[in-house]
Amino acid sequence: MQSSLSDTIWLSEKRKRLLLLLMEGPRNIDQIKTSLNVTSKAMMPQIKILREQNLIIEEDRVYQLSDIGEIIVKNMVPLLRTLGVIEENNDYWATRDLSSIPEELDSRLGDIGECMVIEPDMNHLFDLPEEFSKNLIKSKKVMTIMAYFHPLYPDLYYELAKDGVQIDLILTEPIYKRMKEEHTDKFRHIVEREHTNLYICNEVNLTSVVTDRFIYLCLFNKNDMYDHKKIMSFDASALQWGTELYEHFRRKSTLIEWD
Repeated sequence: MQSSLSDTIWLSEKRKRLLLLLMEGPRNIDQIKTSLNVTSKAMMPQIKILREQNLIIEEDRVYQLSDIGEIIVKNMVPLLRTLGVIEENNDYWATRDLSSIPEELDSRLGDIGECMVIEPDMNHLFDLPEEFSKNLIKSKKVMTIMAYFHPLYPDLYYELAKDGVQIDLILTEPIYKRMKEEHTDKFRHIVEREHTNLYICNEVNLTSVVTDRFIYLCLFNKNDMYDHKKIMSFDASALQWGTELYEHFRRKSTLIEWD
């Protein structure tokens, strides 16, 4: 009895890897052996199964995805990327409140790619991570969503504004008022620069910083508390994902001018 397509794909690592390889383009058996580090004896039975399921085709001893094979593999890739992101830091993602991420982006969580979880020790809870600070000052554009107040942010964004960095800020109403009342001069300097855009959005319940270099994402835990854990990624797909996250909240925001 012929196996289901699902079993054919997921119950064999060799078949799955071959399908992903052929997504990059046609390969002959020698190229397959080299890329996957397998022998012909190990691979030919798997190729036979994939051909019987009409997932790959052969022409002049060159293998490639069939039309349905290409459709299936294109849909496999996002799931595999998402599994990779979650498996790499399972404890982190299992404890996060993901409701703040819009549906169109949580289905693409795999776009965050290779990321690091940053968790400071008790003596450095309010320090900014070195990876964050050193890359931020090299950035040319900074898009920030701010759901909690960090005591170092006023000075940090003041320096960015002085350096002519493009700054886009989305703040909640309480953070806006605190910045305006407690850091009046520096906040005025930030906001009044022509390369700064300031928005207010009270639906924000996460903090993220997206630049042309990295994404820095702080999600509350399932108890709706900020526990100082955050992730950081430098992947190009993560920057695009973070930009779309920013745009999602910007559309819900009100543009504010200093008065």
